[in-house]
Amino acid sequence: MPQYFPPNTNAFVRWALLGGGAFMVALIVALPIYARTMNNAVGVPVEQPVAFAHNLHVTQLGLDCRYCHTSVEVAASANVPASETCMTCHSQIRVGSPELAALWTSWEADAPLEWNRVHDLPEYAYFNHSAHITNGVGCSTCHGRVDQMEGIWKNEPLTMGWCMECHRAPERFVRPRSEVFNMAYQPPSDQLTLGRELVAAYHIDTELLISCSTCHR
Repeated sequence: MPQYFPPNTNAFVRWALLGGGAFMVALIVALPIYARTMNNAVGVPVEQPVAFAHNLHVTQLGLDCRYCHTSVEVAASANVPASETCMTCHSQIRVGSPELAALWTSWEADAPLEWNRVHDLPEYAYFNHSAHITNGVGCSTCHGRVDQMEGIWKNEPLTMGWCMECHRAPERFVRPRSEVFNMAYQPPSDQLTLGRELVAAYHIDTELLISCSTCHR
């Protein structure tokens, strides 16, 4: 029988199969890493219809987080402010400013501002803001020093692994409820001792925290 392929063909096929298998393994490993790190948009400012400066409103003017995000203590979602909330001040302050044109258009048309989402968890992940706040998880733990941000961006990756760091050891992160909205809060040197006391005082079920059904319902 005639030989159509050179003797080194078998070696070529063998190495092609090995290389293809290695490539697929590398791809399977690399894609989740890319999705959770480089493609996670951490630290990337999100453009908004109105260039709202958190550092101005929070640090200089002293607005509390709850002035705009009114539902954060009682609901699963932290609402964004309605135009009426903004116009409480801006009906008299910086009237006619081009930077507030979108706000005035929204107000006059009685239509909500279309804010762009900064944190958008997948539908299969359940998150409840009120549950975290009432159990001593501070705003800055997840959102960073928003009071120092000129714009707004995602400060943490909010991946499952990142969330589980707290769920596995909440005593490392919980703070007194009175300090939840304190952006400048710093954990004390005896955080673990304080944290264990707060976990007990707040009746945090550490077994439930690591249950799959807590976040995936």
